[in-house]
Amino acid sequence: MPKLPIVSGIKIVKALSKLDFEHIRTSGSHMILTRTKNGMKITIPVPNHKTLAKGTLKSIMKQVGINLEELLELL
Repeated sequence: MPKLPIVSGIKIVKALSKLDFEHIRTSGSHMILTRTKNGMKITIPVPNHKTLAKGTLKSIMKQVGINLEELLELL
């Protein structure tokens, strides 16, 4: 199983945009993304850091509902 990649917040935003997430605003150092699917609105804050912590990346993946292989395909 591959390890978690070392990525920036900007790369994650670009990857999530492929899943129809939209960057709606920036609040401080966090970029706020949102997507409406099946009547449910999902809002995800992504830190605008050069490298995201592994726990933060895992949390974003869990909120979006993707696994490591799907994330690597998006990057």
